[in-house]
Amino acid sequence: MNSRILSIGSTPDSPDPVVDRILIEKIGKATEGGERIPKIHHSNSSADQVSSPVRREVASRSSFLMKSPDKDDETDLETGKLLEKDREKATRSHRAFVVHNNALLSGLAYCMSSCSMILVNKFVLSGYDFNAGISLMLYQNFVSVVVVSVLSFFGIISTEPLTWRLIKVWLPVNVIFVGMLITSMFSLRYINVAMVTVLKNVTNVITAVGEMYLFSKHHDNRVWAALFLMIISAISGGITDLSFHAIGYTWQIINCFLTASYSLTLRRVMDTAKKVTKSGDLNEFSMVLLNNILSVPLGILLIFIFNEVEYLTNTPLLRLPIFWLVITLSGFLGLAISFTSLWFLHQTGATTYSLVGSLNKIPLSVAGILLFHVPTSLENSASILFGLLAGVFFARAKMQERSQS
Repeated sequence: MNSRILSIGSTPDSPDPVVDRILIEKIGKATEGGERIPKIHHSNSSADQVSSPVRREVASRSSFLMKSPDKDDETDLETGKLLEKDREKATRSHRAFVVHNNALLSGLAYCMSSCSMILVNKFVLSGYDFNAGISLMLYQNFVSVVVVSVLSFFGIISTEPLTWRLIKVWLPVNVIFVGMLITSMFSLRYINVAMVTVLKNVTNVITAVGEMYLFSKHHDNRVWAALFLMIISAISGGITDLSFHAIGYTWQIINCFLTASYSLTLRRVMDTAKKVTKSGDLNEFSMVLLNNILSVPLGILLIFIFNEVEYLTNTPLLRLPIFWLVITLSGFLGLAISFTSLWFLHQTGATTYSLVGSLNKIPLSVAGILLFHVPTSLENSASILFGLLAGVFFARAKMQERSQS
């Protein structure tokens, strides 16, 4: 998946394990909701018949007509019915217009925030030549904690109180989460945006194999065909990459394994974590806060292990106000992905969300090549496009597989 609900420092084009889990739940709810919608609509229409002033007027005229029939009254009755029908049509048209606008607006907000996040991260790491990816991740997570805490304090969003029992359950998956963010930062420093997007498809392959062995889940032929196409595109893209960097590719492969491990581990931990909360549930904003709070002490420890403290004390970048503005913006963009992805998912549905997320990688890859002047060839461009289309095919196959199961 493409949107990150829990990660703030990672690239948004990576498959989001949490969103993937939410999509499964949303599909089940959508199926149940689809069975109830006609009944709700029917009850609303019945309520309109009682509450609408025009309908009451029509009813009174009808009773009067039974006592004293008159052509003028019949004309008024027909006029009232026509006016009511016109009003209902206008109301339905207005509601459809509002829903369509909300879906379009939320979709644009999600696409813009997810694309902007990875481009800003790439600009900080490569454009500014900032060689402290762990520190960047830590600052972005700190921004996220502050914003979510403020919103929760003022009652705009609800978050679950953090307890030691909840922290103990969540800590193992948080360690993988931090490793996923850090390796994503390291790989993005050396690899261009388009190839990072294509190489992240390998995560889907690892996750599918892990599901098969750990959860005895069987995938249909369309899913395996899409995964095979992803592998071919990743290999051909790496071979034809004119800006190939062995260190960057190594970090990206590690990132794929960590991301897949995070996805597979999260499925077990989420169910256990809900049992130790006070409300018996764990919403998405609580997970955002939990993941990023726990990542702060671990991030500080890693800064000393990787000796980024010496680099931070010597780099002139930290004395530039514009640099602080850019990295703060990256933190807000990471959090914006969380909010806009939930908004878009609520306004549309799981299928539309997944397809838009997959299609969103295409303009992101093109923008990454053009903005950072990445040297490319016809063969490499074809491999990238092939991988992006394979991602779209994979999203459609997964949604069809879930709907059938």
